[in-house]
Amino acid sequence: MPDAVESLLAALDLTDTGARTSEDIFTGPSQWMPQGRVFGGQVLAQSVIAATRTVPDDRFIHSMHGYFLRPGDVELPITFAVDRIHDGRSFMTRRTQAYQRGLPILSMIASFQNDDEGLDHQATMPDAPEPESLPSDTIAVAEIADPRARAWADDRPFEIRHVTEPIYLGPASEKTADQMLWLKAKRDLPDDRRLHQAALAYASDYTLLEPILRRHGASWTTRGIKVASLDHAMWWHRPTRADEWLLYVQESSSAQGGRGLTTGRFFSRDGRLVASVAQEGMVRLPQEQV
Repeated sequence: MPDAVESLLAALDLTDTGARTSEDIFTGPSQWMPQGRVFGGQVLAQSVIAATRTVPDDRFIHSMHGYFLRPGDVELPITFAVDRIHDGRSFMTRRTQAYQRGLPILSMIASFQNDDEGLDHQATMPDAPEPESLPSDTIAVAEIADPRARAWADDRPFEIRHVTEPIYLGPASEKTADQMLWLKAKRDLPDDRRLHQAALAYASDYTLLEPILRRHGASWTTRGIKVASLDHAMWWHRPTRADEWLLYVQESSSAQGGRGLTTGRFFSRDGRLVASVAQEGMVRLPQEQV
Protein backbone atom coordinates (compact mmCIF):
# COMPACT_ATOMS: atom_id res chain seq x y z
CA MET A 1 0.00 0.00 0.00
CA PRO A 2 1.32 3.51 -0.78
CA ASP A 3 1.99 5.78 2.18
CA ALA A 4 -0.25 8.78 2.86
CA VAL A 5 1.91 11.31 1.03
CA GLU A 6 2.22 9.06 -2.03
CA SER A 7 -1.57 8.73 -1.99
CA LEU A 8 -1.90 12.52 -1.94
CA LEU A 9 0.53 12.97 -4.84
CA ALA A 10 -1.29 10.26 -6.82
CA ALA A 11 -4.62 12.01 -6.22
CA LEU A 12 -3.18 15.31 -7.50
CA ASP A 13 -1.66 13.70 -10.61
CA LEU A 14 -4.74 14.25 -12.76
CA THR A 15 -5.13 12.65 -16.17
CA ASP A 16 -5.82 14.93 -19.11
CA THR A 17 -8.47 13.14 -21.14
CA GLY A 18 -7.64 15.13 -24.27
CA ALA A 19 -11.29 16.11 -24.66
CA ARG A 20 -11.66 19.68 -25.90
CA THR A 21 -15.19 20.96 -26.29
CA SER A 22 -16.03 24.17 -24.48
CA GLU A 23 -14.13 22.84 -21.42
CA ASP A 24 -10.91 21.05 -20.55
CA ILE A 25 -11.58 17.61 -19.02
CA PHE A 26 -9.40 15.84 -16.45
CA THR A 27 -9.91 12.81 -14.23
CA GLY A 28 -8.48 11.87 -10.86
CA PRO A 29 -8.77 9.10 -8.27
CA SER A 30 -10.49 9.31 -4.91
CA GLN A 31 -8.52 8.62 -1.76
CA TRP A 32 -9.90 6.05 0.62
CA MET A 33 -11.59 7.49 3.70
CA PRO A 34 -13.02 5.39 6.57
CA GLN A 35 -16.48 6.99 6.38
CA GLY A 36 -16.74 6.30 2.62
CA ARG A 37 -17.03 9.98 1.62
CA VAL A 38 -14.39 11.89 -0.31
CA PHE A 39 -12.42 14.28 1.90
CA GLY A 40 -13.37 17.84 0.96
CA GLY A 41 -9.76 18.99 0.95
CA GLN A 42 -8.96 16.35 -1.67
CA VAL A 43 -11.52 17.53 -4.20
CA LEU A 44 -10.57 21.17 -3.50
CA ALA A 45 -6.91 20.45 -4.20
CA GLN A 46 -7.71 18.45 -7.32
CA SER A 47 -9.94 21.25 -8.62
CA VAL A 48 -7.08 23.69 -8.07
CA ILE A 49 -4.71 21.41 -10.02
CA ALA A 50 -7.24 21.03 -12.87
CA ALA A 51 -7.65 24.80 -13.19
CA THR A 52 -3.88 25.32 -12.94
CA ARG A 53 -3.33 22.98 -15.90
CA THR A 54 -5.15 25.48 -18.15
CA VAL A 55 -3.06 28.60 -17.42
CA PRO A 56 0.50 29.53 -18.47
CA ASP A 57 3.42 28.60 -16.23
CA ASP A 58 3.87 32.20 -15.04
CA ARG A 59 0.36 32.40 -13.53
CA PHE A 60 -0.31 31.22 -10.01
CA ILE A 61 -3.59 30.84 -8.15
CA HIS A 62 -4.28 33.66 -5.71
CA SER A 63 -7.90 32.98 -4.76
CA MET A 64 -10.66 30.42 -5.05
CA HIS A 65 -14.26 30.11 -3.92
CA GLY A 66 -15.92 26.70 -3.90
CA TYR A 67 -19.22 25.10 -2.92
CA PHE A 68 -19.55 21.51 -1.77
CA LEU A 69 -22.72 20.30 -3.50
CA ARG A 70 -22.88 16.56 -2.78
CA PRO A 71 -20.85 14.00 -0.84
CA GLY A 72 -18.25 12.27 -2.99
CA ASP A 73 -17.93 8.47 -3.15
CA VAL A 74 -14.41 7.15 -2.42
CA GLU A 75 -15.11 4.12 -4.64
CA LEU A 76 -15.39 6.29 -7.77
CA PRO A 77 -12.98 8.50 -9.73
CA ILE A 78 -13.79 12.18 -10.20
CA THR A 79 -14.11 14.07 -13.48
CA PHE A 80 -13.06 17.74 -13.55
CA ALA A 81 -14.36 20.11 -16.23
CA VAL A 82 -12.56 23.47 -16.48
CA ASP A 83 -14.15 26.46 -18.18
CA ARG A 84 -11.69 29.18 -19.30
CA ILE A 85 -13.90 32.09 -18.26
CA HIS A 86 -11.47 34.99 -18.73
CA ASP A 87 -7.89 35.58 -19.86
CA GLY A 88 -6.50 39.02 -19.06
CA ARG A 89 -3.05 40.56 -19.13
CA SER A 90 -2.56 40.12 -15.36
CA PHE A 91 -5.45 37.93 -14.22
CA MET A 92 -7.06 34.74 -15.51
CA THR A 93 -10.29 33.20 -14.23
CA ARG A 94 -11.29 29.54 -14.33
CA ARG A 95 -14.35 27.60 -13.23
CA THR A 96 -13.92 23.96 -12.23
CA GLN A 97 -16.79 21.54 -11.80
CA ALA A 98 -16.07 18.18 -10.16
CA TYR A 99 -18.42 15.32 -11.16
CA GLN A 100 -19.29 11.80 -10.08
CA ARG A 101 -22.06 9.79 -11.73
CA GLY A 102 -22.69 12.79 -13.99
CA LEU A 103 -23.61 15.06 -11.06
CA PRO A 104 -21.49 17.91 -9.67
CA ILE A 105 -20.04 17.36 -6.19
CA LEU A 106 -18.05 20.63 -6.13
CA SER A 107 -18.21 23.90 -8.03
CA MET A 108 -15.23 26.26 -7.80
CA ILE A 109 -14.14 29.56 -9.36
CA ALA A 110 -10.44 30.45 -9.14
CA SER A 111 -8.35 33.44 -10.16
CA PHE A 112 -4.71 33.38 -11.28
CA GLN A 113 -2.15 36.19 -11.49
CA ASN A 114 1.42 36.64 -12.59
CA ASP A 115 3.94 37.71 -9.92
CA ASP A 116 3.71 41.48 -9.57
CA GLU A 117 5.07 44.30 -7.43
CA GLY A 118 2.76 46.31 -5.17
CA LEU A 119 1.83 47.36 -1.66
CA ASP A 120 2.87 44.94 1.06
CA HIS A 121 1.61 44.55 4.62
CA GLN A 122 0.27 41.69 6.72
CA ALA A 123 -1.22 40.68 10.05
CA THR A 124 1.24 39.78 12.79
CA MET A 125 1.79 36.14 13.63
CA PRO A 126 0.63 35.35 17.18
CA ASP A 127 2.99 33.82 19.71
CA ALA A 128 2.93 30.03 19.75
CA PRO A 129 5.13 27.26 21.14
CA GLU A 130 7.46 25.53 18.70
CA PRO A 131 5.87 22.51 16.97
CA GLU A 132 8.62 20.20 18.23
CA SER A 133 7.47 20.90 21.80
CA LEU A 134 3.92 19.67 21.10
CA PRO A 135 2.59 16.11 20.88
CA SER A 136 1.38 14.72 17.57
CA ASP A 137 -2.38 14.53 17.11
CA THR A 138 -1.89 10.97 15.88
CA ILE A 139 -1.32 9.94 19.50
CA ALA A 140 -4.61 11.50 20.60
CA VAL A 141 -6.57 9.99 17.71
CA ALA A 142 -5.10 6.54 18.44
CA GLU A 143 -6.80 6.60 21.84
CA ILE A 144 -10.28 6.74 20.27
CA ALA A 145 -11.92 3.33 20.51
CA ASP A 146 -12.86 3.21 16.85
CA PRO A 147 -10.71 1.56 14.12
CA ARG A 148 -11.83 4.26 11.69
CA ALA A 149 -10.12 6.90 13.80
CA ARG A 150 -6.80 5.07 13.72
CA ALA A 151 -7.09 4.57 9.97
CA TRP A 152 -7.84 8.28 9.55
CA ALA A 153 -4.72 9.21 11.51
CA ASP A 154 -2.42 6.78 9.69
CA ASP A 155 -3.75 7.66 6.23
CA ARG A 156 -3.56 11.43 6.69
CA PRO A 157 -0.66 12.93 4.67
CA PHE A 158 -0.22 15.85 7.07
CA GLU A 159 1.21 15.93 10.57
CA ILE A 160 -0.95 18.07 12.89
CA ARG A 161 -0.03 19.33 16.35
CA HIS A 162 -2.60 21.39 18.24
CA VAL A 163 -1.36 24.32 20.30
CA THR A 164 -4.68 24.38 22.11
CA GLU A 165 -5.87 21.02 23.45
CA PRO A 166 -7.37 18.83 20.69
CA ILE A 167 -11.05 17.88 20.90
CA TYR A 168 -10.88 14.37 19.46
CA LEU A 169 -11.62 12.59 22.74
CA GLY A 170 -13.83 15.16 24.42
CA PRO A 171 -14.67 18.85 24.72
CA ALA A 172 -12.06 21.46 25.57
CA SER A 173 -11.74 22.70 29.13
CA GLU A 174 -12.65 26.23 27.98
CA LYS A 175 -15.45 27.17 25.57
CA THR A 176 -13.44 29.43 23.24
CA ALA A 177 -14.16 30.07 19.56
CA ASP A 178 -10.53 29.99 18.45
CA GLN A 179 -7.60 27.62 18.22
CA MET A 180 -4.10 27.28 16.78
CA LEU A 181 -2.22 24.30 15.40
CA TRP A 182 0.92 23.52 13.46
CA LEU A 183 0.84 21.32 10.36
CA LYS A 184 3.06 20.13 7.52
CA ALA A 185 3.26 17.24 5.06
CA LYS A 186 4.68 14.10 6.65
CA ARG A 187 7.59 14.10 4.22
CA ASP A 188 9.12 16.30 1.52
CA LEU A 189 7.02 17.21 -1.51
CA PRO A 190 8.40 17.90 -5.02
CA ASP A 191 9.78 21.39 -5.72
CA ASP A 192 6.69 22.61 -7.54
CA ARG A 193 5.10 25.87 -6.34
CA ARG A 194 1.73 24.95 -7.84
CA LEU A 195 1.73 21.57 -6.14
CA HIS A 196 2.42 23.21 -2.79
CA GLN A 197 -0.46 25.62 -3.36
CA ALA A 198 -2.81 22.70 -4.03
CA ALA A 199 -1.45 20.76 -1.05
CA LEU A 200 -2.13 23.77 1.18
CA ALA A 201 -5.72 23.86 -0.10
CA TYR A 202 -5.95 20.17 0.84
CA ALA A 203 -4.70 20.81 4.36
CA SER A 204 -6.83 23.93 4.85
CA ASP A 205 -9.96 21.78 5.16
CA TYR A 206 -8.60 20.00 8.24
CA THR A 207 -9.97 21.14 11.61
CA LEU A 208 -11.49 24.37 10.23
CA LEU A 209 -14.87 23.80 11.87
CA GLU A 210 -13.37 22.80 15.21
CA PRO A 211 -13.58 26.32 16.74
CA ILE A 212 -17.38 26.07 16.42
CA LEU A 213 -17.43 22.77 18.30
CA ARG A 214 -14.96 24.10 20.84
CA ARG A 215 -17.10 27.17 21.53
CA HIS A 216 -20.16 25.03 22.31
CA GLY A 217 -18.48 22.37 24.42
CA ALA A 218 -18.65 19.68 21.74
CA SER A 219 -16.03 17.35 20.27
CA TRP A 220 -15.66 14.96 17.35
CA THR A 221 -16.86 12.15 19.63
CA THR A 222 -20.02 13.95 20.77
CA ARG A 223 -22.84 11.46 20.25
CA GLY A 224 -25.19 12.42 17.40
CA ILE A 225 -23.09 15.30 16.08
CA LYS A 226 -23.42 16.12 12.36
CA VAL A 227 -20.75 18.24 10.65
CA ALA A 228 -20.29 18.97 6.92
CA SER A 229 -18.48 21.67 4.95
CA LEU A 230 -20.79 23.84 2.83
CA ASP A 231 -18.36 26.17 1.10
CA HIS A 232 -14.68 27.09 1.16
CA ALA A 233 -12.75 30.20 0.15
CA MET A 234 -8.99 30.61 0.09
CA TRP A 235 -6.48 33.34 -0.73
CA TRP A 236 -2.79 32.64 -1.34
CA HIS A 237 -0.70 35.67 -0.36
CA ARG A 238 2.94 34.61 -0.52
CA PRO A 239 4.80 31.53 -1.79
CA THR A 240 5.40 28.80 0.78
CA ARG A 241 6.02 25.09 1.14
CA ALA A 242 3.42 22.70 2.50
CA ASP A 243 6.15 20.34 3.76
CA GLU A 244 7.47 22.91 6.26
CA TRP A 245 5.76 23.78 9.53
CA LEU A 246 2.90 26.28 9.17
CA LEU A 247 0.92 27.80 12.03
CA TYR A 248 -2.81 27.59 11.31
CA VAL A 249 -4.72 30.21 13.34
CA GLN A 250 -8.51 29.75 13.35
CA GLU A 251 -11.47 31.67 14.74
CA SER A 252 -15.24 31.26 14.47
CA SER A 253 -17.09 34.58 14.35
CA SER A 254 -20.65 33.23 14.21
CA ALA A 255 -22.88 30.18 14.50
CA GLN A 256 -26.62 30.19 13.84
CA GLY A 257 -29.33 28.24 12.03
CA GLY A 258 -27.35 25.01 12.06
CA ARG A 259 -24.42 26.74 10.35
CA GLY A 260 -21.12 28.12 11.58
CA LEU A 261 -18.42 30.30 10.02
CA THR A 262 -14.68 30.01 10.65
CA THR A 263 -11.78 31.99 9.23
CA GLY A 264 -8.16 30.91 9.28
CA ARG A 265 -4.68 32.21 8.60
CA PHE A 266 -1.53 30.30 7.69
CA PHE A 267 1.80 31.69 8.90
CA SER A 268 5.20 30.35 7.93
CA ARG A 269 7.60 29.67 10.76
CA ASP A 270 9.42 32.96 10.10
CA GLY A 271 6.16 34.91 10.54
CA ARG A 272 5.02 35.48 6.95
CA LEU A 273 1.25 35.38 6.34
CA VAL A 274 1.11 32.95 3.41
CA ALA A 275 -2.63 32.24 3.04
CA SER A 276 -6.08 32.99 4.45
CA VAL A 277 -9.21 30.82 4.38
CA ALA A 278 -12.89 30.98 5.26
CA GLN A 279 -15.43 28.19 5.52
CA GLU A 280 -19.06 27.87 6.47
CA GLY A 281 -20.21 24.47 7.62
CA MET A 282 -23.31 22.67 8.78
CA VAL A 283 -22.92 21.93 12.47
CA ARG A 284 -25.80 20.19 14.21
CA LEU A 285 -25.77 18.91 17.78
CA PRO A 286 -28.37 16.82 19.57
CA GLN A 287 -31.00 19.12 21.06
CA GLU A 288 -29.84 18.54 24.61
CA GLN A 289 -26.36 19.75 23.62
CA VAL A 290 -27.48 23.05 22.05
